[in-house]
Amino acid sequence: MTAGEESIGAAGDPIAAPVVPQAGLLNIANLLTVVRLLLVPVFLWLLFTDGTWWRIAALVVFAAASFTDRVDGQLARSRNLVTDFGKIADPIADKALTGSALVGLSLLGDLWWWVTVVILLREIGITLLRFVVIRYGVIAASRGGKLKTMLQVFAIGFYVMPGPIDVLRWVTMGAAVLVTVVTGLDYVVKAWRLWTDGRASRTADGR
Repeated sequence: MTAGEESIGAAGDPIAAPVVPQAGLLNIANLLTVVRLLLVPVFLWLLFTDGTWWRIAALVVFAAASFTDRVDGQLARSRNLVTDFGKIADPIADKALTGSALVGLSLLGDLWWWVTVVILLREIGITLLRFVVIRYGVIAASRGGKLKTMLQVFAIGFYVMPGPIDVLRWVTMGAAVLVTVVTGLDYVVKAWRLWTDGRASRTADGR
């Protein structure tokens, strides 16, 4: 990822200074982010088409889109390709992919609506909160955040996958919901500290 809550920095305390864009808009990391966005309607079309092979195709597209999520972040960090566009588009692409998958599965009756609502409220809320405090810095990625993302991807993949694997689906999604809520609360605490420290610093500087 180029900019999301789980994609900036390493595990640890909040970083005091925001990432400064140093790359042009047209780069491979941003291209992968756009590709992930374009794959969302393709995934949904396949998901809502009846047939086992269509479900398998939807799973392949979802896996490919999720893979671009990992690759574009690595490229952005290793090649200094972080941009303002990436910081905005990357979390949007992430939420669009997972959100559309969750809503689609719930509409099909494969996933409980309360699971979708809990995860989406957390993801949208934290994304908005990140933009509120970004003037004071960014929250470093944590192991919990990375685990949350991995569990969500695998859980959604198991629900998209055809076949009688209900126990595996329930256990993985249950773990994903638990980690999603816990890391969301942790993010709120860190964002609050970052915001209060930033306000105090600006006040001390007379700004």
